[in-house]
Amino acid sequence: MSTIFIDIYSVLWTDLRYLRRQWLRTVATSLISPVLYLAAFGWGLGRGMTVDGASYLNFVIPGIIALTAMTVAFGGVGMKLNVDRLFYGCFDECRMSPISPFSLVIGKAMIGVVRGLISSIAFLIIGFIIAPTLHIDWLFFLSLIFTCFVFAFLGVLASFLAKSHADMSTFSSLILLPMTFLGGTFFSVNQVPAALKVILYIIPLTHASQCLRAITLGQVFPWVSFAVLIGYGLVFFWACMFVLKRISV
Repeated sequence: MSTIFIDIYSVLWTDLRYLRRQWLRTVATSLISPVLYLAAFGWGLGRGMTVDGASYLNFVIPGIIALTAMTVAFGGVGMKLNVDRLFYGCFDECRMSPISPFSLVIGKAMIGVVRGLISSIAFLIIGFIIAPTLHIDWLFFLSLIFTCFVFAFLGVLASFLAKSHADMSTFSSLILLPMTFLGGTFFSVNQVPAALKVILYIIPLTHASQCLRAITLGQVFPWVSFAVLIGYGLVFFWACMFVLKRISV
């Protein structure tokens, strides 16, 4: 077991060194979009509105936190791993090392998790300044960690499947962009027709938003959504393992 942790840290170590040098720029750039979303939707369109018994500002902040975790965790591992694999070729060195595919996938995903947590917590601090009545507990951070893992694994999977740098942009446009606006970030899923609600609940971001929002607003925690989130993480992880073994042959 200790060998597995050592292997995971060995894979993660290079990315952590880069992040340590560039952490301020990383946090600053990752906060631009969520702050703009907060200004446009929370202060602009949603001023004076109430959703699910809460002010729209309090409603939208946990959704934007989930969105930040998704985009940063995915991009933090997917884009860099894509460049390392297709341009620099340094990922081949990892594959030739005596490190198991399990440790390799976890190690690569961890940098996305770390980046996602840093950016999400930074925005959470901003959210507390604006809406000090928000409530968080250990279950909030557990849900946030699982959210980062889900989309970090998705980023690893996308980088394994990509055959060019343009493929990552295409994947983001076809998968992440629709989730951004359909994952319950800016509106309540309870307000949409039943047929559309079924489609929205297929999206993992919807479940992440539901979990974080229930905690911050003091509502009943949606354990089903939490279980679905874990399920997505396992599916993406095993898909990464399968594709890695295929490209290693």
